[in-house]
Amino acid sequence: MIAKTFSATVLGIDAYLIEVEVDVSVGMSVFNIVGLPDSTIKESRDRILSAVNNSGYSFPVRRVVVNLAPAPLRKIGSGFDLPIALALLGTMGLFPPENLSRAMVVGELSLDGEVRPVRGILPVAVATREHELEQLILPKANEAEAAVVEGIRRVPVSTLSEVVQYLKGDLQITPLDYDPAEIFSQQQHFEEDFQDVKGQEHVKRALEVAAAGSHNLLMLGPPGSGKTMLARRMSTILPRLSFDEALECTKIHSIAGMLSSGTSLIAQRPFRFPHHTISQAGLVGGGGIPGPGEISLSHNGVLFLDEFPEFPRATLELLRQPLEDGKLTISRAAMSLEFPCDFMLLASMNPCPCGYHGAPSGQGENRRECNCAPQLIQKYRAKISGPLLDRIDIHLTVPAVAYEKLAEARQGESSKNIRERVVRARQVQEQRFRNSSSRNNSGMNRKELETHAELADSSRKILQQAMTKMGLSARAYDRILKVARTIADLAGEQKIDTPHVAEAIQYRNLDRPV
Repeated sequence: MIAKTFSATVLGIDAYLIEVEVDVSVGMSVFNIVGLPDSTIKESRDRILSAVNNSGYSFPVRRVVVNLAPAPLRKIGSGFDLPIALALLGTMGLFPPENLSRAMVVGELSLDGEVRPVRGILPVAVATREHELEQLILPKANEAEAAVVEGIRRVPVSTLSEVVQYLKGDLQITPLDYDPAEIFSQQQHFEEDFQDVKGQEHVKRALEVAAAGSHNLLMLGPPGSGKTMLARRMSTILPRLSFDEALECTKIHSIAGMLSSGTSLIAQRPFRFPHHTISQAGLVGGGGIPGPGEISLSHNGVLFLDEFPEFPRATLELLRQPLEDGKLTISRAAMSLEFPCDFMLLASMNPCPCGYHGAPSGQGENRRECNCAPQLIQKYRAKISGPLLDRIDIHLTVPAVAYEKLAEARQGESSKNIRERVVRARQVQEQRFRNSSSRNNSGMNRKELETHAELADSSRKILQQAMTKMGLSARAYDRILKVARTIADLAGEQKIDTPHVAEAIQYRNLDRPV
């Protein structure tokens, strides 16, 4: 007898429909799984056998063949335990097999029949809706995650025997009520705020410009100047995630196994802060079965790299293409997967090996003065390649904060007020690029720059002087134009004027000689 149901395998950030067929026939007692399963699925035989027996059912002493179709598609993960076990029990007449025929089933089984949570439930729920299946049978621990996908019937279960009773019609399972809009609105509170930061007004301004145009930014400053504190507050001034963007972020975190239990939706822009000892695969993704790295986990959010020159140069160079394309393709012999990585890069570094170059006497965490030779400083900064530096629109100095500023009782401008200006500038860009593949000023191509970054004659002259004096590359020229366009948007100006260009040029500190 044959019983069928559906499950899914997650490759990249999408789930692919898999038909699970189980045939039980007379013959020697064997249990074979065919259809390109990975080692985890091959090992499911022993888990299923124990789970079935310990749930009060008898495992058939017959020939059992499990087929996972389509055969050429690689199947991965322990989520096939539950669909295989249920299809097997369906062939034994414990419930009408047709009750499974239009169901999506996913879940890992423990030896005592408990249904354990699995990764990637959100893309599985999306696939359930796309293929118009009648219901999604899933682990109860994953219910909140699947609840954000409307239009599907969820059946959250805790044990194998509970599912069997449900499929027999002896048990009613009612999913919990989740309102995705309410969940989305509840997660918009930030503990950090820009008003907590004393001084550094020019740095806050640069961060506002970066947020408004989605520009990458590099901060140089001595230890204790507030670089990390400022970076941590970047997410508080970015526009709120749209629902579709939140779904994308949640998908990636779910696949990576980084979604907290009970979390249904990531409604705040991600902020990732990897250590400089991270491996290349950890940063950009990889593995035998490719998975997302930090740059994909930062999708639609912020990737903050502290102590930028301390990262291995080969690791940093891997950022070049993702920064341009907003996506990353990881190729293996068996497959090639694409991961989104449209993130804003924030980086910080000391100005020199000792950290105190350019700091006024008596300032800095330890009140030290720099004794680094110019050649040593140049060598230190050269750890960041020119092509990578060209992809960072804004680099500026973050000086140590003077005592007078620290002692001020007056709070700075709040993140809420800054975000309102950022949102207005982003709305201008939405209208500008409504018929374009670009979404913001930082993503403009050469043709769009010529169309939307028109310079006044006086602006053109000051930019020409800066190009000659600072020896800027063509890519740096484009970056200045993009930043100037954003500054003009924040000012509500249609045309880029001299003050806008002058401010944009100030944000090219590393282009100046030491």
